Parts: sequence; C-alpha cells; structure tokens
Amino acid sequence: MRKALMLGIAAALAALALAAAALATGSAASVKIGTRKIPKLGTVLVNSKGLTLYMFVPDKQKKVTCKGTCAVVWPPAKLAAGQKAVATGQAMQKLIGSDRNPSGGKVVTYNKWPLYTYVVDTKPGQAKGQALNLNGGLWYVLSPAGKVIKTKP
Repeated sequence: MRKALMLGIAAALAALALAAAALATGSAASVKIGTRKIPKLGTVLVNSKGLTLYMFVPDKQKKVTCKGTCAVVWPPAKLAAGQKAVATGQAMQKLIGSDRNPSGGKVVTYNKWPLYTYVVDTKPGQAKGQALNLNGGLWYVLSPAGKVIKTKP
C-alpha cells in the first residue's frame, strides 16, 4: 500500500512537471505573422488565426500611438515576455520587429509599422477595416514586402 501511494505521488509530480513545462513553453511560443490573399487587396499580412493585420497612419513607422479606446477597437499584435514574432507564408522575417506598447509589453511591427487587428473582422479573409478613417487616422493592410496597400475593397 505504501509503495502504491509513493508511485501515485511520483506520477502526480511528473504530471505537474509536464504541465509546468507546457505552460512555460506556451509563454515562450512564437507569434506568427503570415499572409493570405484577399480579393481586391492581394496578399496581405495576417495573424496566426488568419485575421487581417493593419497599420495605422499616425504611427508614422515609428511608434504605437493607438491606445486606450483605440486599442479596444484595434487590438495590437502583442508579444508576451519571452515571445518572438516569426514570419510564415510570404511574410519576411527581416521586416519583423517590435515596439514598446504604451499599455505595457511590446507590439509586433512589420517594416516598422506596429500591427493591429480590427474587432469587426471575426473570421479569416475579412478586411473590413481597410481604408477606414477611425480612432484618429486611416487604417490600411500591408503587403508581404511591407508596402502600405491603400486600395479600397
């Protein structure tokens, strides 16, 4: 009976160690910046869920300026501590970077543009935020080359 109890405790500790390792790996996981073809816009940047990523003209390829209510409507592509952004599809790793988020942490950048999603885009392939003038400025998608696409859908 004592041996069975000890084996049970050992098994529980092993499971706990595996769970802790999985959590640690999850926090250090990468944030993927990929691409997707969208009608009328061409190939644009998307996040790991396939949601369209946008740039905000007032950021001026320098820093995150969308904060507060703006960041609620246009959530930034955040990097948690220990995470790295990784290019997939036609996205280029050399264009990926990060900027300090005024709300804390970091935001993924592409060709120095901080990246955001749009809350109205709820499924892959949507780009309802393209060319909108909201929350203090214009919003556009980016090509894999890092160019701003100003085409209206």
